[in-house]
Amino acid sequence: MVLHRFSALSLLVLLLTGSLFGQTQSTAKPKPRVIVISVNGMEMDVIRPLILKGDLPNLAGVIKKGVHGKLRTVDAPNCPRVYSTMFTSTEPAEHGVTGFVVGGITANTNMLKQEPFWSVLSKHGVTVGMANVPATFPVLPVNGYMISGMLTRGKNCEDGILCAPKLSEVEGGDAVYPSAMKAELLKNVGDFYIDCERMPSAGDLKGREAEVIDAWLKKVQLIRDQQTQLFDYLLTNHPVDFTWLVQSCEDRTGHWLYPIAPYNVGYNPQINSARPDAFPYQYVAFDKVLGTILKHTDDNTYVFIVSDHGIKPLREFEETDPHAHMDHERTSPIIAKHDFADGDDVPGSFFAMGPGVKHGLRLMGFEASVYDLAPTVLHIYGVEPPKQMRGRVLSEIFDGAEGKVAQK
Repeated sequence: MVLHRFSALSLLVLLLTGSLFGQTQSTAKPKPRVIVISVNGMEMDVIRPLILKGDLPNLAGVIKKGVHGKLRTVDAPNCPRVYSTMFTSTEPAEHGVTGFVVGGITANTNMLKQEPFWSVLSKHGVTVGMANVPATFPVLPVNGYMISGMLTRGKNCEDGILCAPKLSEVEGGDAVYPSAMKAELLKNVGDFYIDCERMPSAGDLKGREAEVIDAWLKKVQLIRDQQTQLFDYLLTNHPVDFTWLVQSCEDRTGHWLYPIAPYNVGYNPQINSARPDAFPYQYVAFDKVLGTILKHTDDNTYVFIVSDHGIKPLREFEETDPHAHMDHERTSPIIAKHDFADGDDVPGSFFAMGPGVKHGLRLMGFEASVYDLAPTVLHIYGVEPPKQMRGRVLSEIFDGAEGKVAQK
């Protein structure tokens, strides 16, 4: 591992000494409990009608009890670029993870030049749990546990891009911290897929579109079921102060099964008319995952639901070859994307509820950005955001005076 501007070794020392310190604090008031749930590429224009139809009852409940709105993302957004921005509240050029591939190497945690906020929380005695979060491979030491997500390398997935290695197949680094937890997960959860399934190529689809699409969607649901089981197990058996859980299959599905009209760029009737319900259904399936997670919360739990970006159909003027998408190796028949030059074209989504969070508030315009998650979570724990962070505390989502949040 190359030298980071933050030191994994110093964090380990702090964790060891902090365990003793924590014993003396057992009589102190409990720390706040925060759960962040991320959905890769949640598209607001698709989920709004589903909410109105009543297909997303759990998400609708969060909206009623809390705050929601658009989330401004970075320019040319993609998963590792945006998640690393959320980690550090710094610009991609500052934190170093500018895309799926940086300098010919798949993005990884060794590239991080700024300290992620989950490391800051760990140093301040907050217990941390993370699972399936993109761009966290190889895992780093935390005051708790970490299970990597998208960009994890493994058997038949050497570059880690858009692959689905099983936990037992991981190669080239650790996917679980602490390492002893891997055997526990294999025993009690099973050999689950780390990430969502690679999309089929145009050659695989030709002449058997409906068959391949149905088989691919069944694999996606299998992976989601495994991840749901993993989340439920972790929340039950490894409760921590701060938890971050991520779903990625929604974005993968949207890239080639977004319900576009015949006049959209790249429309292929054999593919795009086969399962027009496929992409909207991903959010119905996610809502069930959300329901499982919410069973582990109460009125004293902060819940944030965020997406790194949205996703929209291709635009002819944006791309010379409308059927190609650089990040997907120019093999799948892509008809929707998110890495438009102007990130405001594909905003993410933001939802929050918890003690002191306003009810039924809609954030208008771009009041919140991907830079603001880290400072806001740190503020809930009473931790001063590091000076390099460019985001701000979203004080307007809380009742009462600005800055007086959470620690009741």
